[in-house]
Amino acid sequence: MGKMVEFNSHTVDVTTFHNALAVWGTTHFRPFPWRFTQDPYQILVAEIMLHRTQARQVVPVYNKFLKRYPELTDLAQATREELYDVLHSLGLRWRIDLIHEMVDILINKYGSRIPEEKEKLLSLPGVGDYIASAVRCFAWNYQEALVDTNTVRVIARLFGLAIKDSLRRNSRFQRLMTFLVDCKNPRVYNYALLDLADAVCMRRRAPDCDGCPVQGVCSHGRYKR
Repeated sequence: MGKMVEFNSHTVDVTTFHNALAVWGTTHFRPFPWRFTQDPYQILVAEIMLHRTQARQVVPVYNKFLKRYPELTDLAQATREELYDVLHSLGLRWRIDLIHEMVDILINKYGSRIPEEKEKLLSLPGVGDYIASAVRCFAWNYQEALVDTNTVRVIARLFGLAIKDSLRRNSRFQRLMTFLVDCKNPRVYNYALLDLADAVCMRRRAPDCDGCPVQGVCSHGRYKR
């Protein structure tokens, strides 16, 4: 038996959860282009575009953006009109000023690099906790929980909780999500968790519990059996 965690009167074997999720994740990995890099600039660009936007919509814009601005120093030369030309299909016009301000800070304050420290990432315009956590996890493999509506839905069902938006702001639940991150490979864990939320533990349709790799340790899944 591995490491155990109890929450809402439901106990999960964390090791079993990690192993089942990782095995499933290797065969259900969604091959988005930003998942094949550990470059923090490219990952930051992707996460900004992905904010409230479907990943499939982002792919062509992301590829076009990086072809035009492969480095942070290239992006620093872009005008607002040029950025709008690339980003308008994602409805990101309101963020163009924030991107300009963010790039200026990165160039002048951080020596043309993406800072690794979370507090520095959070100080950047337009960067909240999710984006900062995603950049740290996917670029540097830090043990960061990615707390959004999709991951919250999976973990809430895992422990038999009512799915509420307020869970994201619940400090005890946030600590649970951080504890559950696989410290051996946070990057693999978080990609698999996001993919599970998309393909199995869905929002608009009933979850496919019979096709879920972690049904055996899931409160919701056990109830469905």
